[in-house]
Amino acid sequence: MLNQILALGIPLLAALPLASDVSNSTQPPPDRITIDVVTVNGSGCPMGTAAVAVSPDNTAFTVTYSQFLAQAGGGVPSTDMRKNCQLNLDVHVPQGFTYAIAQADYRGYGHLETGASAIQRANYYFQGMSQTAYRNHNFSAPLDDNWQTTDTTEVSALVYKPCGEQRNFNINTELRVNVPSGATRTSFMAMDSTDGAISTKYHFAWKVCPP
Repeated sequence: MLNQILALGIPLLAALPLASDVSNSTQPPPDRITIDVVTVNGSGCPMGTAAVAVSPDNTAFTVTYSQFLAQAGGGVPSTDMRKNCQLNLDVHVPQGFTYAIAQADYRGYGHLETGASAIQRANYYFQGMSQTAYRNHNFSAPLDDNWQTTDTTEVSALVYKPCGEQRNFNINTELRVNVPSGATRTSFMAMDSTDGAISTKYHFAWKVCPP
């Protein structure tokens, strides 16, 4: 089943300092941005199954999973009904800039038999700062198709990494599938890409730090 899934997914974060900490800017920095994956935890992303890449224009970064699949029914283990992934990222940005996450796009493939339901949820936050609330997206049967969800943060609510501070960026993502007791057919939700073509996208919002 897994090798037939073409899907992907992932969300976004935003953080906000005081207005005096940054000045307005809409253009991304011209110099290269890199992201190091510091830690990876969770049943949905065993070591080596999550990859991060920054877009060439510095407007977003993507996370691609290769084993993010939750399933239930049809005799699969009960532990497979919920899968999660926690990423801790060290985002290296050019000096004088800081960022927030303005939008997160999650994609995947789902197959829900009669009576089944599913949920995709995520949150993100900067290390040492208050966690954002989880944003939930619900799915119900019948479903046998690609899916996509988007989490967007209003400009006034964006949370930026404080200028001059080292704070890693954390992303928590979860897929859960629920089926009626005794279900004989398997239902599943995947945020998984077998060929790397599909990935979750996080869109940056940029600010220039004061000199």
